[in-house]
Amino acid sequence: MPTKMNERLLRVKDTMRREYDMHGGVRGKYAGRFKKDVVMVPLAPDVAAAFPDADSVNEALRIILKAARKSVPSGR
Repeated sequence: MPTKMNERLLRVKDTMRREYDMHGGVRGKYAGRFKKDVVMVPLAPDVAAAFPDADSVNEALRIILKAARKSVPSGR
């Protein structure tokens, strides 16, 4: 008996090119490389070009958070 997910997948048009063979692929093979608390977000190419690594992105965001906390009175 087909599930709702299977029915939805059957309706999706296959747009993968023939030269892309995924039959030997393993789902989630590299997922364990990331810490459990890591959150991945896509960056626009111009933003990504400004930051050489994750540490620089985190540092910039922490500066913004610190500035935002100073501009908003506590208790709000």
